[in-house]
Amino acid sequence: MDSQDKSFPFMKTFVFAFTGILTALRMERNMRFHFIASIIVIIGSFSFSITKVEWVFVLFAIGGMFALELMNTAIERVVDLITTEFHPLAKQAKDLAAGAVLVYAILSVVIGIVIFSPYVLKLF
Repeated sequence: MDSQDKSFPFMKTFVFAFTGILTALRMERNMRFHFIASIIVIIGSFSFSITKVEWVFVLFAIGGMFALELMNTAIERVVDLITTEFHPLAKQAKDLAAGAVLVYAILSVVIGIVIFSPYVLKLF
């Protein structure tokens, strides 16, 4: 779309974006898992009164996970749209996108361990 295109009002683009997020939450099991996990992490963050810097890391982990999961889903949809037959490049595209999500999920877990383990250990 041309940057000068005025066919959609600016606010309408947010409607499209939220529709995409809601579609992913409704249709993608992994997105629902990440959403529930993020709610748990946010509750834990408030419960432990984590620092502002820790909040930044937590929010980047959550936001990045959602963004990558949305991109992974978009790539899967486009590949499925282009071909219904098995093609090695289609499989690679899907596997690479899933791999990106996995790498970030592992990073997010490590961030969670680094941030929350001192708070949890204080409970014992």
